[in-house]
Amino acid sequence: MTKISNIGLGTAAIGRPLYINIKNTTKESGVFNLDDFKLKGKQVLESAYEKGIRYFDTAPGYGMSEQLLIEWLEEKNDPSIKVGTKWGYTYVANFDPNAEIHEVKEHSLSKLNEQWEVSKQLLPHLSFYQIHSATLDTGVLENGDVLKRLHDIKKEHNIKVGITASGANQLEILKKASAISIENETLFSVYQCTFNMFEQSIREIDHVFKNGNQLIIKEALANGRVFSNNNYPEYNSFYSYLEKLENQFQVGRDAIILSYCTSIYPEAIVLSGANNETHLASNLNATTVKLTDTQINELSKFKVAAEFYWNERKKLTWN
Repeated sequence: MTKISNIGLGTAAIGRPLYINIKNTTKESGVFNLDDFKLKGKQVLESAYEKGIRYFDTAPGYGMSEQLLIEWLEEKNDPSIKVGTKWGYTYVANFDPNAEIHEVKEHSLSKLNEQWEVSKQLLPHLSFYQIHSATLDTGVLENGDVLKRLHDIKKEHNIKVGITASGANQLEILKKASAISIENETLFSVYQCTFNMFEQSIREIDHVFKNGNQLIIKEALANGRVFSNNNYPEYNSFYSYLEKLENQFQVGRDAIILSYCTSIYPEAIVLSGANNETHLASNLNATTVKLTDTQINELSKFKVAAEFYWNERKKLTWN
């Protein structure tokens, strides 16, 4: 088995029954079985491991996924497994597929300390500890007590700390975070942000992801918008080009897109958000795709303005 270094598993979709996606389905009417859901989640973790994945991304806001990983890691004896988790979101839907509110953000020192008490159980596999969806409006990047506590965790446990960023102003957030120092040392060295063929704004600040800093790419599949959809006629040329590449490489477009991301950022970890073994296997076909420079350049031409991308994303629902 070959270990895969540049694709990791994001566990949001195996830790809670719903996630923001392109689908617009009606709410569930059946009974949600928590035990079955938990079993399926562990099966996905094991399948990812067997297929060579060694990086797993989680968060308290992802329902049971952090606890799933804690339990699953107890069964493994492999120091090559690395985990990244976050703090700042609390899952509040109680695994109810019909819940109106799924998560609540709080970037306080008390929330950091509360969630760290659980997250530290991921040690010694825990490599990255991140602020979940750092924003300017919460003031977390100016909260001296929080920043000092993160610095203490970083030093005490020899792990990297970082942020995840979303939204049309993710560049501003990343720039602000990268300039923060504690005790004459740059605090953050892990940056998890959105990048795909549509949202390419982070390419303006590639210097932030160098000098030993770790880039983690999330939402590579644009919450499903990369799949042909009549509601997005503006992407028809993009869909046609992807269909051409699918026929050439004999893989799904998910694999092509993940390959594109790893081609642009070879040192990054690109997250698969698969919640079942079939989708995971399809995603990992990315390791067999070798895009040419011409194909990479053509795919890069499909970028849209960040404001357009994020306004479009706001209209997506939990499914």
